[in-house]
Amino acid sequence: MERRHFLSSLMATGLLASTARPTGLLRLLEDQKSNEEICLATFQMAVDRMLETKPIGVVVAEIGKSFVGTEYVAHTLEQAGEEHLVINLRGFDCVSFYENSLALARCVKMKTTTFEAFKKQIQWIRYRSGVIDGYPSRLHYTSDYFYDNVQKKVVRDITKELGGVPFTKKVGFMSAHPEAYPKLKDNPAFVQMIRTQEEAINARDTAYIPKEQVAGILDKIQDGDIIGTTTSMEGLDTSHTGIALTQDGQVHFMHAPLAGGAVEISSGNLSEYLMRITKMTGIMIVRPLEPV
Repeated sequence: MERRHFLSSLMATGLLASTARPTGLLRLLEDQKSNEEICLATFQMAVDRMLETKPIGVVVAEIGKSFVGTEYVAHTLEQAGEEHLVINLRGFDCVSFYENSLALARCVKMKTTTFEAFKKQIQWIRYRSGVIDGYPSRLHYTSDYFYDNVQKKVVRDITKELGGVPFTKKVGFMSAHPEAYPKLKDNPAFVQMIRTQEEAINARDTAYIPKEQVAGILDKIQDGDIIGTTTSMEGLDTSHTGIALTQDGQVHFMHAPLAGGAVEISSGNLSEYLMRITKMTGIMIVRPLEPV
């Protein structure tokens, strides 16, 4: 029995609450799944539900929902050795959660539901111009990630049209703190490349929506919109990312929480979530585009 069908049958019989995470033997069975098996099971779920007929934002949101309860794992992409494509569908940080949901959704919409097609989409989305060329080629800052994927026509930046104002905060944390990044601390050439990228980011016309204004634009946010939460932390543009999801008529924030745990849907709406966290100052928001 396919993974999600198995879980559904347990929920229907009351053996597993719909919001519970797998435990015991079920957790062990989940952990033994390979990334390819999880990928293909997700594609099968999408086919069974005819998600390819839905707008891509809906597909992103539905795939994201299928990962609710998946373990939070920090620094999922930080692997030893030369920069290479890392695939991990068994645990997510906040970026890899929305990134994998988006890549899987693009495959569903393109009807290329193979593991190899998924890996190609991950590389296209994750790396500058879709090319792996060392650690600096990976898109590290959220605003840069959004910008590059706007150029690649993966997403459209809707921050300004939703009332965004100029984002004048400068990035520079990575070059200022190379000791915090294993692949930077002993590589001055990489640090200089990152610094050059930071200068390019800081020269762009970037916008954000202050969190005090988010309540007024919730009705304009759609399922599957990808959100970066801007931060007051020095040298960073955002501190967290996630996916918009409508439940009970309210737009919620679906994300892999920074403090550990598992992928979850915010208890309050997006505005309420932002207002609870002092260092979050607002949002940047992009909308997935239908792949061509």
